[in-house]
Amino acid sequence: MIRDAGESDFGAILRLNLESERFLSPLDPARLQHLHRQAAYHRVAIIDGAVAAFLLVLREGADYDSPNYRWFARRYPKFFYIDRVVVSEAQRGQGFAAALYEDAFAFAREHGVGTVTCEFDVDPPNPASRRFHAQRGFREVGMNSYNGKHVAMQALRLDARAD
Repeated sequence: MIRDAGESDFGAILRLNLESERFLSPLDPARLQHLHRQAAYHRVAIIDGAVAAFLLVLREGADYDSPNYRWFARRYPKFFYIDRVVVSEAQRGQGFAAALYEDAFAFAREHGVGTVTCEFDVDPPNPASRRFHAQRGFREVGMNSYNGKHVAMQALRLDARAD
């Protein structure tokens, strides 16, 4: 089941983020609260009553200091920025990320947003994320470097009529 994330999910979301922090930026309760308020889309996948995965997306105009978000904001007047998707280590390979992405794509279309953006690490490498995004049709639109990380900036055009 996919549903909107709520404050009661924050403990689980913080634990999941910590499991994958090597690929993400750190997240503490205050930052999660801020991102949740800024989010256009923040949903969780539930299995057996527990949060198995989450996806957090921001739109243009958000108050967000991420260098990657700001890279896209300088280049796209209207976009859906996937800030982070995390699946619990125990639930990886079960289709949760794919289900959340499809749900987010439908949400973006419903709101007239045709461009979905994200990034993944190339140094240090994240080959699983590279494969996952390529399978969904994301294409590299640039590179960004900061704090010793190098990331591939990705975009997916959902619908030429949107935007």
